[in-house]
Amino acid sequence: MSELSTKPYLIRAIYDWCADSSLTPYLAVQVDEFTQVPKNFVKDGKIVLNISVDAVRNLHMGNEDITCSGRFGGVSHQIMVPISAVIGIFSKENGQGLVFQGQDSSPMLSSGTESNAGLHDEPPDDPAPQGKPKLRIVK
Repeated sequence: MSELSTKPYLIRAIYDWCADSSLTPYLAVQVDEFTQVPKNFVKDGKIVLNISVDAVRNLHMGNEDITCSGRFGGVSHQIMVPISAVIGIFSKENGQGLVFQGQDSSPMLSSGTESNAGLHDEPPDDPAPQGKPKLRIVK
């Protein structure tokens, strides 16, 4: 029997926590050839998706992928994100959530101590320093 990954369960847990706390869940995604998102909204190979109930329709968070439909620039798009492409999931309002590091997708908790303004900054080109994870919206 193969071992199940904890990553999809942790993504769903943070999503549920956001919903229960009236927070907006954002999903950070590393776009690859298996990811179906509007390419003109991808920047530096990444995209951040608002996956709140108000922003998407028919959200399904399975063990292999996350699917939904959403509007970008007023146009409806079908979204498909493999679980392996998920970089992190966090709350828009306070930045708290999980960032998945490395090949084994080990989660790192985000304390939310970063300012919300930092969520809109460009990510650095050099590797992130060790310590607390920093979440940023990639547009």
